[in-house]
Amino acid sequence: MLENWNKPQIPEDDELEERLHTARAKLSSLAMQIKEHGLPVLVLFEGWGTAGKGSVLGKVIKNIDPRFFKVATMDEPTEEEKRKPFLYRHFVKIPEKGKFEFLDSGWMDEIVNDCLHKDMDEKEYKKKIESVKRFERQLTDNGYLVMKFFFQISQKEQKKRIDILKEDKNTKWRVSDNDNWQNKHYDKCLHVFDRYLNDTNAPADPWYIIDAKSRKWAELQVLETLVSGIETALKNSNLAVPLLQNVFPLEKIPKLGEISLDKELTEEEYKKELKKLQSKLSELHNKLYRLKIPVIIAYEGWDAAGKGGNIKRITEALDPRGFEVHPIASPEPHEKARHYLWRFWNRLPKTGHIAIFDRTWYGRVMVERLEGFCNENEWQRAYNEINEFEKELSDWGAVVIKFWVQIDKDTQLARFNDRQNTPEKQWKITDEDWRNREKWDLYETAVNEMLKKTNTTYAPWHVLESNDKKYARIKALKIVIEEIEKRINSVNN
Repeated sequence: MLENWNKPQIPEDDELEERLHTARAKLSSLAMQIKEHGLPVLVLFEGWGTAGKGSVLGKVIKNIDPRFFKVATMDEPTEEEKRKPFLYRHFVKIPEKGKFEFLDSGWMDEIVNDCLHKDMDEKEYKKKIESVKRFERQLTDNGYLVMKFFFQISQKEQKKRIDILKEDKNTKWRVSDNDNWQNKHYDKCLHVFDRYLNDTNAPADPWYIIDAKSRKWAELQVLETLVSGIETALKNSNLAVPLLQNVFPLEKIPKLGEISLDKELTEEEYKKELKKLQSKLSELHNKLYRLKIPVIIAYEGWDAAGKGGNIKRITEALDPRGFEVHPIASPEPHEKARHYLWRFWNRLPKTGHIAIFDRTWYGRVMVERLEGFCNENEWQRAYNEINEFEKELSDWGAVVIKFWVQIDKDTQLARFNDRQNTPEKQWKITDEDWRNREKWDLYETAVNEMLKKTNTTYAPWHVLESNDKKYARIKALKIVIEEIEKRINSVNN
C-alpha cells in the first residue's frame, strides 16, 4: 500500500479552508447522532514518528463533546501488561456505545517495532496478524466502526522535522530514539509498514493513508474520511452480519441426555481422594507460578448443580495470592454498552495465576439466546467468536478448562425444595431459578448445541456428573491436575 501509494492532490488554500469548515461542522453534528444511535467508534492513528499524529488528533477532537470521547497513547506495554495476552491492553480500551476512543498508536506499532528490532520471528508475526484480524473483525461484526489512519511522510520530510525539533530546547525532547532510528532505516521501516498494512487491510476496516506533509491537509483528510465512515456506518447499522464457517478443530461430545448420572463415591473414598488431590494441586500451583503459566477454569451448569461447592474444593488447595474467582451475573450498564466479551477480557489472569469463572461468556448462547437479550444473528455468530477468544487464550499459553456441571431434572427439584425449606439456604433460591427450570428442555437444546460447536481440541468441555456432588468434585480436581500437568510437561520439554 505504501510502496505503490499515489499521493493525493492538495487543494488550493481557499478550497482547503472551506472544506475544513464543512468537515468540522459535519463531525460535530455526527457526534450527536453517534450518541443517539449508540454507535461505538474506535479510531487508530498510526504512522511515522514526527508525522503529526498528535497535532491532527488534537484538532479533530475539538469538534466532539469531551464527554463522548477518550484519548489513549499506547506506549510500550508495562511489565503488568506483558503478563496478559497481547491484545488485552487494546481490547480493554474499546469504547462504549455512542462514544469515541482515539488511540495514538496501537497494536500495529507494537507488532512492527518487534519485527524491526528482531524480537519477533515469522511464525509469531503471522500468529499476531491473525489475532489482529480476528479482533478487528469481531469489533466490526458487533457494530463497532473501526477507522485506521496511517500518517505518511517522506524520509526527507521526517529528517527536516526532526532537525527543527532538535534545534529548540523546548521541543527536542519530542524526538525519540525510535524517530532517529526510523529515519536512518527508512526503507526497511517502509517495507515492514507496507507489509503490515497489506496484511490487515479489510473491507470492513480498511487502512487510510494520510498525506501528512501539510498539517491542515492531513487534518482535512482525516476529518472527511471520518465523516464518510460514520455516515456509512449509521446507514448500515441494521444490516445482518454474515455467519462465518467454523475453522477450528472440534471433537465429538455426547448429548446431555446420553450421559449416565449414576456415578458416586462413598464418604470414605471421597475424603481420601480429596486430601490426596488437593495436596497435588497445591504443589502444581507453585510450579505454575514459577513457569508463568496462566490457567482459566470456566464453570457452567444447571442451577443447583453444585458449581459453588466444586469451585470451593479447588480453591482450598490454592495459594490465595495466586487465584481469583469471578462470579458472573447480568452485565452492568457499562459492560452491556461494550462488546460482550469485554468484561471477560478485563478479568483475565496474569501469567502464573488462576482465574475461575462461575458462569462465563457462554451466557451469550444460553441465557441471552433464550431470554431474547440478543438477536439470532448475534448468538449464532457467538460460537465462532468464542472459539476465537479461547484460541487467543490458548495461543497465549493459557490452560483453558471448561466444566459443564450436569444433574437431572429430579435432582434439581429436590435441591430447590431443600433450599426453599431450609432458612439458612433460602438465599440460594430465586424466582428466576424456578422460571429457568420451566425452560429446562429449551436450555438443554441450547446447551447441546453449545457443547457441539465449541468443543475444540485446545479448549474442550468436561462434563461433571453431579447427581453425587462428591463424585463431581473429585472428577473436577483430577481433570484440573491432569491438564495443568500436561502443560507443565510441555513447557519443561
